[in-house]
Amino acid sequence: MGQAVTVALLGADDEQARAFGKKGTQSDITLYNAVRDGHAATIIVPTQFPEKLAPLLYAIAMADRALVIVNALDRPLAEMLATLDLFGPPVTVALGPSVGEEEFRRAVRGTRLEGAPTRPLDLPQLRNDVDGWSAEVRPGPVRVRLDHAFPVKGVGTVALGVVTQGRLAAHDRLQLYPDDRIVEVRSIQVHDAEVEAADCGERVGVALKDVEVDVVGRGQVLAPSGSLRASTDLRGTPVRRSRYYKGALTAGATVQLLVGLQLVPAKVAEVTETSVRLTADRAVAYAPGDTIVVADLSASLGPRTVASAVAQ
Repeated sequence: MGQAVTVALLGADDEQARAFGKKGTQSDITLYNAVRDGHAATIIVPTQFPEKLAPLLYAIAMADRALVIVNALDRPLAEMLATLDLFGPPVTVALGPSVGEEEFRRAVRGTRLEGAPTRPLDLPQLRNDVDGWSAEVRPGPVRVRLDHAFPVKGVGTVALGVVTQGRLAAHDRLQLYPDDRIVEVRSIQVHDAEVEAADCGERVGVALKDVEVDVVGRGQVLAPSGSLRASTDLRGTPVRRSRYYKGALTAGATVQLLVGLQLVPAKVAEVTETSVRLTADRAVAYAPGDTIVVADLSASLGPRTVASAVAQ
């Protein structure tokens, strides 16, 4: 496979999403896949947002880039934009006919999206834009973030995910973080074609040896032993607070923390203007430099995303 990219498609209806690829895996998020002229695009739509915040967090966390379709300046869009501001992936905005450029710029003033490029809502042109995008190449020990797993008759456990760092090779023996379990990569598929290896940015189906499907799930990470940390105690700095969150980030608060695709209940143990320490209900796999996002699922007004920080 040539270049590959994973894109969070936000604000799109089902008809708009189908313009970007063939519908694939469906759960609380829906994936659309397209392979054209050696370029592979995986489009992720947070299907169950805004009823649930988690699908939006997962879609953005999985993505190399985000494409926001603005059909109206409404409350769900406001929460999307506030959440994107905490993650910081490259964002392209497509404005529908009822939303003006100046109106949109006012809505995102003071955020990371203030300088985001805008386009007219022209689906064929946007699809061409996606064909020119690719994932950032991150050298180092392989990391594969898993998002789905299922049993296949005659094969065993198959996990789906994206190679976010390094190169994945058949017969690699890797740790299934945050657990201690070691598994072997029996085989790899990229967009239904069996390959011997997959590079950074490629979406893979990985047949795993020595593990049952009921212990594999979203949030787990395949990586060499010793390359990641697994802990219930996480520290992050600097802290970027959501300017739109109506509550306060205070010690003792019960929150949800997201690292990669791991969404875990946690307590705020300590917080200052520049740092935060969180105690999670269960171990979380991470490396220094990973993004930690804090969410408040009980928030009744304004966005449910609270802050982000860089894991130390």
